[in-house]
Amino acid sequence: MENTGLLYEGKAKKIYQTSLENQVLVEYLDQLTALNGKQKDQCQGKGELTNAITSALFTQLADQNIPTHFIEKTSKTEQLVEKLDMIPLEVVIRNVSAGSFMTRFQLTEPISFQTPIVEYYYKNDRLDDPFINDDHIFHLKLVTKDQLATIRQLALRINQVLVSYFATLDLDLIDFKLEFGFDTSGNIILGDEISPDTCRLHDVKTSASLDKDLYRKQTGDVLKAYQEVYARINQTKELVHHVSY
Repeated sequence: MENTGLLYEGKAKKIYQTSLENQVLVEYLDQLTALNGKQKDQCQGKGELTNAITSALFTQLADQNIPTHFIEKTSKTEQLVEKLDMIPLEVVIRNVSAGSFMTRFQLTEPISFQTPIVEYYYKNDRLDDPFINDDHIFHLKLVTKDQLATIRQLALRINQVLVSYFATLDLDLIDFKLEFGFDTSGNIILGDEISPDTCRLHDVKTSASLDKDLYRKQTGDVLKAYQEVYARINQTKELVHHVSY
């Protein structure tokens, strides 16, 4: 599928229109960013790994009847997806306290939550993606109450699937970010990506980070971590294909 023009360039990906109005190509870049783009570096091979991991995870979700924009992986760094009207909302699901949650509540030790915590952030780079609540969402007319309920339900279902899936890879899903959009029929489906760029993943045995925190904190080799995550996905592909949730 050939692209017919650049639609959008983000921090770590480019999106191109295709000859089909409702399909776009996503190209993953060899770009590492943190702190809303304030920290930025090139990382050769990272785009290929992010594309491969995201493609595998979206396929896993589709196998569990979760609606996503993913259609197919078309090259080492590109995938074909359904074009969505994206909702300017970042949905964060937390299973264990980490990152800004630790800072916000001045926690010194991680806490495993009895039930996942769902947070919302207004996707606006100029405002640095501020934390918002339900009333803010409705005031800004981002979605309706029913639509937000659908988003929350989908986010928790995705969390349930991914926690179980990553457990088969000996990984703990600490927290992660999701983005949703409307398809041409007005249905809310999962868009964007799921990868170590958007997840905190810790090794079950060592608690070592295998995600972008290594770059944020400058504590390890990000590329090796992403390679390890993808290697585990490949090694257990046949096993997890038969897992039901």
